[in-house]
Amino acid sequence: MFKKILVVCVGNICRSPTAELLLRKALTPSSITVSSAGLAARVGESMEATARRVIEERGHSADGFKARQLTSDIVNESDLILVMEKQHVNQVLKIASHARGKVFLLGKWQSEREIEDPYRQGQAAFIHAHALIEDAVSSWAQRLAR
Repeated sequence: MFKKILVVCVGNICRSPTAELLLRKALTPSSITVSSAGLAARVGESMEATARRVIEERGHSADGFKARQLTSDIVNESDLILVMEKQHVNQVLKIASHARGKVFLLGKWQSEREIEDPYRQGQAAFIHAHALIEDAVSSWAQRLAR
């Protein structure tokens, strides 16, 4: 049984906080905790403005979110680590090689689909990324809530 889920992207200001918020909501009520971190985090920053607007337009709040850097301690504390791109798996394993077997693509159940970074792109890219994240979160939530 997974108790602590970690979602990882690069800056921890667009994709991973979106997935964190959506997965946390999808798993409520549950004893599973969901958090996020970045491989090259914009430490202390709030969600990127467009990502925040897209998620808030869909009824979710990003209040209080602050980006944090992925560390080996955070990896150690996590039971399941979900990443956005295949290259992120290797980057997580460079930080903590013993994490092999608990790192998967968020898009695993969508034929190992990667979710590209919408950072510094237009609103359409953020809406597209949000839709992909929402689809992937739904698939994980169905499997984790059993």
